[in-house]
Amino acid sequence: MTLTRAMARAEAARLRDAFAAAGAHPVETPILQPAATLLDLYGEDIRARAYVTQDPLRGEQMLRPDFTVPVVQMHMEGGAEPARYTYAGEVFRRQEDDPERASEYLQVGFEIFDRADPAGAEAEVFARISDLVQPLGLRAATGDIGVLTAALQGLETSDRRRAALMRHIWRPRRFRALMERFAGKAPVPPARAALLAAEDPMAGCAPLIGLRGPDEIASRIDALREDAETPPLSAAQVQLIDAILSVRETLPNALEHLRDIAVDLAALQPSVDRIEARAEALANRGVDVESLDFEASYGRTSMEYYDGFVFGFYAPARPDLPPVASGGRYDALTRRLGGGRAIPAVGGVIRPGLVLEMGGAA
Repeated sequence: MTLTRAMARAEAARLRDAFAAAGAHPVETPILQPAATLLDLYGEDIRARAYVTQDPLRGEQMLRPDFTVPVVQMHMEGGAEPARYTYAGEVFRRQEDDPERASEYLQVGFEIFDRADPAGAEAEVFARISDLVQPLGLRAATGDIGVLTAALQGLETSDRRRAALMRHIWRPRRFRALMERFAGKAPVPPARAALLAAEDPMAGCAPLIGLRGPDEIASRIDALREDAETPPLSAAQVQLIDAILSVRETLPNALEHLRDIAVDLAALQPSVDRIEARAEALANRGVDVESLDFEASYGRTSMEYYDGFVFGFYAPARPDLPPVASGGRYDALTRRLGGGRAIPAVGGVIRPGLVLEMGGAA
């Protein structure tokens, strides 16, 4: 059977109506989004996966890469609390490596903004999405970005090094390279070593060209010297981070493993408590937590604005497909878009086109 846009739209309407029946308020957001907001959140990296255009009056704009950012903006500008939202519409992603992947497709989402019961909200989002995709026989993967961020905050090192590691959580190769360097296992590049050894690094330099002035350059050199004098991470600290990232088990076994790690890294305990509360809330929603997979490193390559619970639903027989549904918690995003105000928030999306491709209802 050939899938058509009309079929995908009908499926999107069915999924959105299911969320609306659960108390979510249907909302819409503009397809064109101000680029400045997205660039501020994600940096220049987002240009590699977004369609960018120029408006003579509004400046640089991007075709909507997802719904979460505009929905959070809308809520933080005056939404009631608590709030539940649902939406359906196109999102646009550039595809430079795989021509078979769609650059325009439909998303249907469900978002909860609620201070009262974060674990309960996470369980509700997961369970409602799980119920809708249950006929497809998908594998659920879960994780928690907050586990790694808590562990990094507990490291015995400088604030600068902690910040650098936090910034690169979503770039695993860069993160690993920093861990190696901060642990003293990777040599300092020769050019940097020569720069740091020079009494006056600016002596004999050619005329400055570019946006950085002498003060900024000197400040950066001072920061590099401070970093070079920072004691390396201990082998024990590196092993604890590696132990966390290697956790990949069913949820009850993962919890037991994380509890053991928290004995040596006290900063981890609040995150472990949150996972335990979530597991209880999921069980109360009828989720089989005994067989639910948990991966501590899950979400590190594709879920940049999530800062806690993350999840995805995958087709085991179709590893070529992206997740049919995914989501997570994004409290920090509400703080950034709310000008300092924040509210616990969690949500998820389903791709109706993939639901149909997997043989779901139309």
